[in-house]
Amino acid sequence: MSNQKPLIELQANFRNGSTTAMPIAGLIAWTALGLAALWLDDVMIAQSALYIMAAILPMAYLIDKSRGRNLFAGGTENPLTGLFLWSIGTIAVIVPLVILGANQGNPLILVLGMAILAGVIWIPYGWAADDPVGGRHAIGRAVGCYVAYYVVPAPYQATSICAVVALSYIYSLSFLRR
Repeated sequence: MSNQKPLIELQANFRNGSTTAMPIAGLIAWTALGLAALWLDDVMIAQSALYIMAAILPMAYLIDKSRGRNLFAGGTENPLTGLFLWSIGTIAVIVPLVILGANQGNPLILVLGMAILAGVIWIPYGWAADDPVGGRHAIGRAVGCYVAYYVVPAPYQATSICAVVALSYIYSLSFLRR
């Protein structure tokens, strides 16, 4: 007999960790960047986008700690938590490619790239949590960010990209399976 848990049980266990801390942290971080982008120059905005991606996970941990919750309640016993954490690492190794693209003359490519890459993590999250919101968030966010980048005039591109990200988080917070 195997002591393996069924997938549905693993997914429920994954959801028992805080499903709202990360989107709350992301909403706070990207909203702050979007507002700051109204006053900062493009290079400073782009550099800040790198820190935004790195700040979300620790901020989510602190949000959950303050609520008496455990961000990853399933711990290492749940392979879906491991999959999700590995996915974060996988996305992080793509960041240098975005940096190289931004070094070609348009620093706002870094904001666009970070907004989309940070959204891609919602795909493995959606699968691990058995929640279609994950895929919808990732795809809607990417399409919206591209539209914001190409349609909105230059002084407001970064703010509009951040607004798309913030709206994506609001959507996800409204419809997440809990």
